[in-house]
Amino acid sequence: MKLLKLSLLLAVLAACSPAAPNYDLLIGTYTGEGSEGIYSATFNSETGELSLPALAAKANNPSYLTITPDKKRVYSLGERPDGKVVAYAVEEGGLLPFDTVSAVGKNPCYVDFSTEANAVAAANYSSGDGVIYALNQDGTFVDAVDTFQHVGSGPNEKRQEGPHAHCSIFSPDGKFLYVVDLGIDAVMGYAVKNGKLGEGFVALQLEPGDGPRHLIFYPKRNQAFVINELSNTIVSAQVNTTSGKLNQLDRAYTLPKDFAEHSQCADIHISSDGRFLYGSNRGHNSIAIFSVSESGKLDFLGTESVQGDWPRNFTLTPDERHLLVANQYSDNITVFERNPETGMLTYTGNEVKMSKPVCLKFF
Repeated sequence: MKLLKLSLLLAVLAACSPAAPNYDLLIGTYTGEGSEGIYSATFNSETGELSLPALAAKANNPSYLTITPDKKRVYSLGERPDGKVVAYAVEEGGLLPFDTVSAVGKNPCYVDFSTEANAVAAANYSSGDGVIYALNQDGTFVDAVDTFQHVGSGPNEKRQEGPHAHCSIFSPDGKFLYVVDLGIDAVMGYAVKNGKLGEGFVALQLEPGDGPRHLIFYPKRNQAFVINELSNTIVSAQVNTTSGKLNQLDRAYTLPKDFAEHSQCADIHISSDGRFLYGSNRGHNSIAIFSVSESGKLDFLGTESVQGDWPRNFTLTPDERHLLVANQYSDNITVFERNPETGMLTYTGNEVKMSKPVCLKFF
């Protein structure tokens, strides 16, 4: 009888326990070799499994996208010589495009949205320039547009023959737009007001040949982190929220000391508690793991194989129990469990095959 009562009690408790949530994921791709645009999938946070991706919107090379905080709109780009920025409404059956504008440059590779600035900005890699569009109340683009053009070069003749804007990201308060330029080894800053840009200034000068690629913020400490594609390094910086300047705090290498083959960094993310930082290594095909101190000091903890080839992009799940990696060349998305106490990653064995996944965004 006691065993029966215990079994009933456990059954009731199990029934009352909240089910682990499912999370919706959008996937940007390079098209032409199997993929047709932006895809959607569902991630089961209990099992660590990702559903088979379904086409959410046909598009040409939607290699990067951003989602508004209310999850009602998605802004993506078409990475091609006549680059486009496209606005989508999130509908039950997928994404519905409702406005398209020119990126005013060649091969846009990054797009960001700011609620505070009420604007969208894109960086154009090939032409070393970019654009900012203010938005109407319905999310469409205001006709008036503002642009920036970078000049200069770096010591790497093959990759830094001219400017290559690789990331355009708004500050958390929307007062500045930061543009990470791989070709000139600099993060440029622009004050933002009413959808217009102030005069550009060097917010952070990197070392010659660094080839900076992406930047992220940790607002709770007014810190920023830059991942350098060509030198395989990460730089932490203190953000001056008044001037927009970034002052370097620390610098760390993303690869094991005994690795001598070619590799180049790509994406970067930080945990919501600010304790752990992650960067992807293409070539070494790994995620580099760092602990981060309150002062911005970076300590290299090690790497975890991505179980694929060329991890262009990755993301943490909303509950940060897992990390998903988009492997461009091996055509797969792999899933890792994350230890919130140590920051370390463990491959779950779960993967989904699809052609050229290059951007992962939960919504």
